[in-house]
Amino acid sequence: MQNFRGTYVNKNRDAWVEINLANLEHNVLEIKKYLLAHCPKKNNQPDIFAVIKADGYGHGSLMCAPVLLACGVSEFGVASVDEGIELRENKIEAPILVLGASPLWALENAIKYDISVSIFNDEHLDVANQLYKRLNKKLKVHIKLDTGMNRIGLGKEYANDFIKKVLSSDFIELKGIFTHFADVENKELFERQINCFKNIIEPFKKEFEQSGIKVHCLNSPAIFSYPEYSYDMVRMGIIMWGLSPYSANSKENEKIKSMLPVMGLKARITNIHTLKKGDGISYGHIYIADEDKKVATIPLGYADGVARKLSGQITAYLNGKEISQIGRITMDQMMFDVSGVDCAKGDIIELLGENNKKDTIDTWAQKLDTINYELTCRLKMRLPRIYVR
Repeated sequence: MQNFRGTYVNKNRDAWVEINLANLEHNVLEIKKYLLAHCPKKNNQPDIFAVIKADGYGHGSLMCAPVLLACGVSEFGVASVDEGIELRENKIEAPILVLGASPLWALENAIKYDISVSIFNDEHLDVANQLYKRLNKKLKVHIKLDTGMNRIGLGKEYANDFIKKVLSSDFIELKGIFTHFADVENKELFERQINCFKNIIEPFKKEFEQSGIKVHCLNSPAIFSYPEYSYDMVRMGIIMWGLSPYSANSKENEKIKSMLPVMGLKARITNIHTLKKGDGISYGHIYIADEDKKVATIPLGYADGVARKLSGQITAYLNGKEISQIGRITMDQMMFDVSGVDCAKGDIIELLGENNKKDTIDTWAQKLDTINYELTCRLKMRLPRIYVR
């Protein structure tokens, strides 16, 4: 096992996030297998682009990137030039694309560290031209098209002229063109976006192919729902971490049932005591014992990313038994009812992982009315990460 060496890691804690690299490898291979069976280009499979922004959705981009490369991933996506620089400084040489908007003053560092950026307006071109004149180096770019997400990107009314301008420029290197879907489960919205995307790229299709410019639009849910639009590259994000990109009742979840969770959450018992019948526990005494209870405390709380709102709503796994969390989750600690379980201080309680069949990041997200993406990112706050295979 190896600890992530990030500066925020405190190694003197009995609580940690456990990242299973074998499960990550399994998930990427499952995605490749699905694409092999369902993509229209049977003899020319799309490249695999791994989105590892936000420190790999909390899983640790620096430790996971080499595993992803070994599995055949060809490019990485990040949220900022700084995230790309961190990868470069840790010897990740694969192509990197900043998916979001980069400030104009950061484009010089993008050139310096060989990082591609998303562009969608004339300001990007003006600065790229100035940098080329000064540095004699071309800025590598992907054109971001806004087909209905209405966040950032080039609107359809300006797309044709802008693409022509980029293709004819001698100070910029166009590496790709892409869009992002707002809601793959909304078929009408998806079709509106994909038709807009197709109409924009169609006049340039031959030139893109001849120049090796990659067309890409599929994100995690779209990979499994619409593989016919794989084009030259697909972007996998939440799905490679073994988590669902779909709503809880979606039939599409059946397609990803072979995926395995990569992230686990564990802590060691720091104290065991008896809670007497009629006594309450933790702040506010929202839990009152209806009989004598054996209670275990672990050093894990909402400052670590386990929401206080989950108090009394989650289960865990201890020595072959399912146990329930009781009382309010506090900043640094929480308690479990371990009555009837043979356990001692130092034993490991597994809150998330393969042994806890009842609770997952997805069930936590449902209880909190949020998405699994947010929760995996929260769990990196101050917990050390342990990597296992």
